[in-house]
Amino acid sequence: MKLLRVGPAGAERPALLDQDGTLRDLSALVTDVDPALLSDAAALDRLRAAAGAGVLPPLDAAGLRIGPPVARIGKVVCIGLNYHDHARETGAEPPAEPVVFLKAADTVVGPHDTVLVPRGSRKTDWEVELAVVIGRTARCLDSAEEALAHVAGYAVTHDVSEREFQLERGGTWDKGKNCETFNPLGPWLVTADEVPDPQDLRLRLWVNGELKQDGSTADQIFPVGEVVRYVSHFMTLYPGDVVNTGTPAGVAMGRPEPKPYLRAGDVVELEIDGLGRQRQELKDA
Repeated sequence: MKLLRVGPAGAERPALLDQDGTLRDLSALVTDVDPALLSDAAALDRLRAAAGAGVLPPLDAAGLRIGPPVARIGKVVCIGLNYHDHARETGAEPPAEPVVFLKAADTVVGPHDTVLVPRGSRKTDWEVELAVVIGRTARCLDSAEEALAHVAGYAVTHDVSEREFQLERGGTWDKGKNCETFNPLGPWLVTADEVPDPQDLRLRLWVNGELKQDGSTADQIFPVGEVVRYVSHFMTLYPGDVVNTGTPAGVAMGRPEPKPYLRAGDVVELEIDGLGRQRQELKDA
């Protein structure tokens, strides 16, 4: 299923995109696409049955905002330097263990919402990533296979980053990762049963129509199952938590001087095969 949330920010309603590309209203069946739904296999099965029976009322998509596909996200866990080609372009050695940092849940916005360039920013950068949404509580998992069984679904995510804040201002990476609007998510949450191999997905990103990133999750240093397994040994992952699994090569930081960092007026578009497409215009905060 392709689950999403539509409507004004803070007042989104749950919806489903059916196989014919028609937007369907889920609000008569569930209150939201949230941790309670994602952890309830029976409720998800009822949505599948309703979609298959063709009884869900259609929604007029014209002019309808798409919000983040998951409500009440507990935390966003991010993995850095998780693609071989991205490590090479930044001059970093591939890490021996996953590099883990956090984004606040309030950085998450809709896939087409405005992204704000922070005040004083000189190095705002783009990063297309595969997001993993957790569906079952995960603690100290034993294997990658077990970890994949705890995944509710997958989505496109944009891990916007301010490189000066991240790398040149001391402390941890978090200062360059948690600026307002720095995590567009969606348009859909595609349930795990429709993504047979998360290591066989193509990711692309364009800036002002120019292709900047074109990679594959096959190039990940730590595959999705291993990432979830590993993280579960350091923190408990709950339904509705999001894991951003890293970005392929092609970011501004990895390019020759003058590096083409983002500015107000730029337009970023990104997509992952089968998971949908995002588009954001940048404005000054």
